[in-house]
Amino acid sequence: MRKSSPPTPKYRRVMLKLSGESLLGSRDHGISPETCDAIAKEIKEVKDLGIELAIVIGGGNIFRGVAGSKRGLERATGDFMGMLATVINALALQDSLERAGAPTRVQSAIEMRAVAEPFIRRRAVRHMEKGRVVIFAAGTGNPFFSTDTAAALRASEINADVLLKATKVDGVYTADPVKDPKAKRYDRLTYMDALKNRLNVMDASAFSLCMDNRIPIIVFDFFKPGNIKRVICGASIGTVVSE
Repeated sequence: MRKSSPPTPKYRRVMLKLSGESLLGSRDHGISPETCDAIAKEIKEVKDLGIELAIVIGGGNIFRGVAGSKRGLERATGDFMGMLATVINALALQDSLERAGAPTRVQSAIEMRAVAEPFIRRRAVRHMEKGRVVIFAAGTGNPFFSTDTAAALRASEINADVLLKATKVDGVYTADPVKDPKAKRYDRLTYMDALKNRLNVMDASAFSLCMDNRIPIIVFDFFKPGNIKRVICGASIGTVVSE
C-alpha cells in the first residue's frame, strides 16, 4: 500500500500566539505539565512539516499586570511582573518541546542570560532557519504593551507569513458567544473592520502592526486537537483578518 504524502503547509514562517491560560489545563492557576506536554506534541507535529516556527506566550495563568494595577499596584511594575511570568511559561514550554524532540531557544526582551538568550532578531531568524522553535518571552520589554502586541511586533521583525492567534473559541464573533447566544462568527474581516468594531480578540496596536506589515491574522480554536496543523495547511478554520 502506498503511503499517503504529508500535508503541504500553506505558510513557511509562522508566528503562534499562545495565552498563558493555555497552559492551565484543569488548574485554576499556574502550569499543568501534562498540558504543556500535549501542546508540545502538537507543535512538534507541525514542525515536522518543515515550517519555521516562533511562539509568543502570555503570562495570565501566573500574573496579569492590568489586574494588579486595578488592585493598587503601580501599572508599570505590574506589567514588568507580568513579563517575568511569560518567561516562566516560556521555560516550561521549552522543556516540554525539547523532551518531545523539538530543539527550542527562548529569547527574552528583558535580559536574563542565565535562563534565556537576549532578543536578537538576526539570531532568532537563524535559529528558525536551523529548524529550532524560538519562543519570545517578556513581551516587548516595555510596560503598557500586551503580549498580543509583542506577537505582532516579533512577527513583523522576523517577516512571518502569518500570525496565528490561538484561543478557546473558534474565531472572532460579533459579541462574546458565551454571553450572547445570538453572536455570529466572522469567516473573514479586514484589519479596519476589526479596529472600527473594537473587536477585543487582539488589541488595536497589534491589529495596526499587522496591517502596516501586511501580516494576516488567523484566530482559531487551539484546544481542538489537530487544529494548528489544519490551519497551517490552509484549512478554512476560524477567522482570517487581512486586507
